[in-house]
Amino acid sequence: MKFTVILEPSEEGGYTVIVPSLPGCVSEGDSREEALKNVREAIELYLEPVEDDSSFSPNCEQLEIAL
Repeated sequence: MKFTVILEPSEEGGYTVIVPSLPGCVSEGDSREEALKNVREAIELYLEPVEDDSSFSPNCEQLEIAL
């Protein structure tokens, strides 16, 4: 899987990395390399299934809506 990330120098030093296709998936690092390593881990955690995902009742429906 490939994701486009935005690597941005932070005012305080280091870097912030944003993954536009995964809302809320953001990471940081003191160096460019560390920031990219950290965002890989953040993406893996973001995509990891959560136990709560299966706690919905059997009668529920999952729908997609367009705005």
